[in-house]
Amino acid sequence: MALRHAQAGEIVDLQPLGATLAGARTSALAKTEQFEAVRLVLPAGRKIPRHAVGGQITLFCLEGHVLLHAGREIALRAGEWLYLERGEPHAVEAVEDSALLLTIMFDR
Repeated sequence: MALRHAQAGEIVDLQPLGATLAGARTSALAKTEQFEAVRLVLPAGRKIPRHAVGGQITLFCLEGHVLLHAGREIALRAGEWLYLERGEPHAVEAVEDSALLLTIMFDR
């Protein structure tokens, strides 16, 4: 079954999930040929292995605490945002239950 994506101009609620975070799942928010947005949910201890993405990415920590391994270790906590260049190798590790807004901008 295909995931439902938001339409242009549609409001998407990204408020912290709070007590329901532990049972939440990652969800795709929007996807076009040039852009993708995902609410990435990571339970404490979850690791995303080192990889690279074919576009510039941003990560905004909606809640929780993650470590980003991108040439150096970067702690990212609720309310903090960062940007990575296209193809920059990185890994992500959730220190506590966390939700991130991941955006990818593709050069197409």
